Amino acid sequence: MVNRQNYLLINRFLVYLLEIEQVSKASIDTYRFYLRHLLLWADDNLFTDLEGLRPTFPDYISGKGNNGVRLAYNTQKKVLNSAKRFFRWAKSNSNELSETSLEWFDALRLPRQTKKMCEHVYVTLEEVRKLINCPVPETDLALIRDKAAVAFLFLSGIRAGAFVTLPIRAIDLDQLTVKQLTELGVRTKNSKSAITYLYEMPELLNVTREWDEIVRSNMPDDALWYAPIDHSWKKQRLSMKQPGKNRVQALSKRLRKLYSLAGLEYKSPHKFRHGNAVYGLLNSKNMADYKAVSTNLMHSNLKTTDEIYAPLDNSEVKNRITNLTSQLKVESTGEIEKMFMNLNKNELRYVINYGIDVLADRP
Repeated sequence: MVNRQNYLLINRFLVYLLEIEQVSKASIDTYRFYLRHLLLWADDNLFTDLEGLRPTFPDYISGKGNNGVRLAYNTQKKVLNSAKRFFRWAKSNSNELSETSLEWFDALRLPRQTKKMCEHVYVTLEEVRKLINCPVPETDLALIRDKAAVAFLFLSGIRAGAFVTLPIRAIDLDQLTVKQLTELGVRTKNSKSAITYLYEMPELLNVTREWDEIVRSNMPDDALWYAPIDHSWKKQRLSMKQPGKNRVQALSKRLRKLYSLAGLEYKSPHKFRHGNAVYGLLNSKNMADYKAVSTNLMHSNLKTTDEIYAPLDNSEVKNRITNLTSQLKVESTGEIEKMFMNLNKNELRYVINYGIDVLADRP
């Protein structure tokens, strides 16, 4: 049974996040989900009396409690970090925990766990080509729109929630720019705003432009680019309807139909974002390119990009590892070594960076 005082204290914390730290409503719901595990673990015990409770909170969320239910490892980390953040706030902002030492809680760590080997799933450029080249009736507006959607999702790396709320005026295909701005009504993660860019890939851009011309010639610039379509009397018409709560699910449903027509295994809209990132990172020639891909994904740092989107599939790892030795097979005459010995540190750094750029440009 959940302790009422604990429940009320967590609600105060959520109000603080919403009103003071201005955390988005969607993130508040996520915090509520994570902290629910803390309430269930504490049961009817006050938060001030948890130090001797067994199983410990990390054991509880890793499956030794909670009726044997084991959360995914990444979810466990988020649950534990959310709980730690709550307790740090509570110590400074509540009478209940002001005198409580929280060193024991800060010291809690997840137990070591065996991680399953998971293949990085993403949409490849070849899959996008098959989707956009899938034959569809010339009168089927919905499928023409959906083919443009898969091309745009790959070109931009945009999140599905932001994509389905983009107004026409947010997109400039000639300049390859996308205005992911909350003031335009775009629903971005954590309400971030940024101008992002599309890859210059003519084959995909042509499909996107075909739909862009249709919506611009029939709709005002504040209408949705991924416009809803009304079906009546076997005819399809563009609609001015505003996006509802289930708009992303509607996009997923439409993509399932396109995948089926193309004879491909379905992948969610978010996997296009992964595909965009993998394509960009694999084709980056230097750290400046790498940083540009990360920034275009609206990530605050490279760590997020590297941990989530950078993993290579097994075949790519094999190709790059086996090619390393062939790249290094060169006989030395001693002249290069002498030249390097005569360089100062700044000159040496320049030569090394220049060499990296030259290698990146060569097959």
